[in-house]
Amino acid sequence: MRRRHRITGLLGAIALTAATLTAAGPAYAGTPAADPPPAEFGTDWHDPLTAAPPVTRPATRSCRVTLAEAQFRDFTPYRGAYTPPTGCGADGWAKVVLRLDGKVEGRQYDRLGHLSLGGVEVLRTSTPQPSPDGITWSVEKDVTRYRDTLTRPQSVEMLIGNVVDDTYTGVIDVKVTLTFYAADGRTKAPDTPDRVLPLTSPAVTTPRNTERLLAEVYATGSGGGCEEYWYMTTPEAAPYSCKAADGPHREVRVSVDGQLAGIAAPFPTVWTGGWSNPFLWYVTPGPRAFDVQPVRYDLTPFAALLNDGRPHRIEVSVAGVPAGQSGWSTPTNLLLWQDEAREVVTGALTRHEQSDPTGHSRWTPAAPGGQHRLDTEGGHRLTVAGHLNTSHGRVATTVTRTVRGSSVHRWTDGENQDALTATWTDEESVTHGPSTTRTDRTYTMDGETTLGAGDRLRTVLSLGDRADTVTLRGGRTVDSSRFDDRYTGDATYTANVPRDQRHAVATTTARYRWYGSGAPGGCYDRTVATAQGTLTADRLRC
Repeated sequence: MRRRHRITGLLGAIALTAATLTAAGPAYAGTPAADPPPAEFGTDWHDPLTAAPPVTRPATRSCRVTLAEAQFRDFTPYRGAYTPPTGCGADGWAKVVLRLDGKVEGRQYDRLGHLSLGGVEVLRTSTPQPSPDGITWSVEKDVTRYRDTLTRPQSVEMLIGNVVDDTYTGVIDVKVTLTFYAADGRTKAPDTPDRVLPLTSPAVTTPRNTERLLAEVYATGSGGGCEEYWYMTTPEAAPYSCKAADGPHREVRVSVDGQLAGIAAPFPTVWTGGWSNPFLWYVTPGPRAFDVQPVRYDLTPFAALLNDGRPHRIEVSVAGVPAGQSGWSTPTNLLLWQDEAREVVTGALTRHEQSDPTGHSRWTPAAPGGQHRLDTEGGHRLTVAGHLNTSHGRVATTVTRTVRGSSVHRWTDGENQDALTATWTDEESVTHGPSTTRTDRTYTMDGETTLGAGDRLRTVLSLGDRADTVTLRGGRTVDSSRFDDRYTGDATYTANVPRDQRHAVATTTARYRWYGSGAPGGCYDRTVATAQGTLTADRLRC
């Protein structure tokens, strides 16, 4: 993925391509020895890792299956076959963990990768950029929710699109495995969807006894062009290299038979060559760069409409993208729970209300020698409700979601200075029967890239990914969690020279905090810090 931008042009177009995933680097080992870091980057650096916790595993018997083992040199996908294991139960597994182990050396952009089973996308990830001496990395993901897909033999397809030539020499070598953990008397199998359907075309026929329906969309702005940096695009009138007629406000939408069914704020992923400075990301990637989490929507209010046995259109779009412009990928899975005691579950969609969607940018031209400024505000609110007549009574579901975005983009003529300060919020409330779950998500970005004297390019950047979730029943809190994934980095190097003359320096800090439900022991707080590619701190506070 490449940014058509003056600064990245000066760098020789430093580029990138790229549910819950965890980038697994080395296990926590405490603070490393206090050797001073080198004065600048060399030809090797620490293997990539994140501060996120590894996927927890039950202490039950396990079985491992290899899904894919391939070297990616071009855009030829790996194709294979999956057969379920026989030694850990037929389908009632306590947990299933996917693990990708990768290695690459030489010179290479970061690349986007995906893995599907029977058309169901189970992994979307991106790769780190290698050192000349080579790196290894790993990514873990809990894929237990795909139990329905995993119980049957499936075709396997994986692709990490790559280019290898005399300049870009890095061959991406990966192995992907699944480890199944058996359920037993003390470790029960979790509640998982009865059916998982890939949205391979808009026309979908769901089982007529569906009583719960979720959609997950692996939405990524990627693949080259300006939508990779959608949050920095400007209207046509503004003198900036990345254009979008209505500015940078984006919204990922799901519709059912043409009626809006779900809205969400896309996550502003920064891949491992992003902001014109790969030295920020060699060891500690930004939030979700190795962890492309799907956007989730509760579509249960529409289940009664879909349960009539006829095909219906379920479509995904990204609002704000200029007409006819590519750059977004939105693979989608439908997760369905069925009422085993009913052949047909009836009901109705009873409420559909939305505010007028907004997305407005105001450009202030630069004074002589000053900065241009683009102020953007956008927002939308949607409420849908319905009920289903199930074998255990009438169950009503109400979903309300509000998305907002606010950003200030500043740049100079020629874009030798380029800065963005932005906040996006995505607030969701789902009432299902007697329970209400509220999730408040906040994404932040604050950074500046400057090309100064002697072609020294400096990027200072902070990123944030936060979510607070609480579940209420009868007005009382029965469950809650909070996670906060933060990254800060400051990197400088000389542009337009061979790699060994860049004299690059960089400091980065990644801190991942997770409290409450799901967190290991109820509390997880880890900080990882680097300087010039060496690990300077690794602290676990919980």
